[in-house]
Amino acid sequence: MRLGELTLRFVSDGHFRLDGGMMFGVVPRVLWERRMAPDAENRVGLALNCLLIQAPGANVLVDTGLGTNLTEEQLARNWGLAPGPRLLANLAAAGLRPEDISLVVNTHLHVDHCGGDVVRRDGRLVPAFPHARYVVQRREWEDAMHPNERTRASYFPEYLLPLAEAGVLDLIDGEQQVTPFIRCLPTPGHTPGHQSVLVTSGGETAVYLGDVAPFAIHFERLAWIPAIDLLPLATMEAKRSLIQHAAENNYLLIFYHEDAHAAARLVPEGDGYRVVPVNLD
Repeated sequence: MRLGELTLRFVSDGHFRLDGGMMFGVVPRVLWERRMAPDAENRVGLALNCLLIQAPGANVLVDTGLGTNLTEEQLARNWGLAPGPRLLANLAAAGLRPEDISLVVNTHLHVDHCGGDVVRRDGRLVPAFPHARYVVQRREWEDAMHPNERTRASYFPEYLLPLAEAGVLDLIDGEQQVTPFIRCLPTPGHTPGHQSVLVTSGGETAVYLGDVAPFAIHFERLAWIPAIDLLPLATMEAKRSLIQHAAENNYLLIFYHEDAHAAARLVPEGDGYRVVPVNLD
C-alpha cells in the first residue's frame, strides 16, 4: 500500500494462540467470544504482523515477531505457533535480505514483538539485521533488563543484550522523530515504556498500534483491555487519545495481532466508532 512516498506492507512472523482470558481480561467470555471464537483450550488466534516501511534508500521494520531463538518445544507448548513461513523467509519472498534493513523500531520488548531482533550465528546471538539501528524507549529497555515476578515470562534479557553489546541500540525518551517519516509516540499501559509508531508521508498518517490495542475490538471499546496490561487505566487513556486523533485525521490503523482487520480505518457509529478493514495490498 502506498502512503505518500512510502510503501507499507505486512511481513508476517506467523500465527500463534493464547488464552482468551489473557487477551480480554475482565471482559466475560460470553461477550468476547461473539467476536473471536476460542478453541477447545480457550485459546484465540493472534497474528504477528511486522510492518515493512520502504522509502527511497531505507527499509524500516517495526517489530520482529517471536524470532527463532525459542525452542520448538517452547513455541509449541507456550505459544501454540502454527507451522508456516516466518519473518526472514517472508522478507526474502519480498526480495529483501537482512542486510537490507536499515532501522528496526520495537513498540516494546515482549518476546513476541522483539524475538526476531537477534539470531544465533556461530553459536552466539547477534543482531539479525546487521546494518540496522534498533530503536526502543529507554524505560522499556530498563524494565526488560530487570524483569520481576510478573514480567519474567515476557521479557528475555539474554535475547536483547546482544544489541547493546554490538553498539546498535538507540534508547529514546518520550515522543521523538526518528526519521523524516517515523515518529515514536509513548502509549503506556500494556507496559510503562510501550510506544506506538506514527508513519507520515504526503499528508497521510498511519499508526502502528503495537499492543495498545492488539485486536480491532480493543480499539472500538475503551474498557476492553488485556489481563497482561500492567497499567490498564493508562492503556484506556492512551486509546482514548489515539481514537480522537485517528478519527479527526483519518489515520490508517495497523493492528499487530489482528487477522481480519490488520489494516483499518475508523468510521462513526452511534456514540462511538467502528473499525472498518482496508486492503494493504
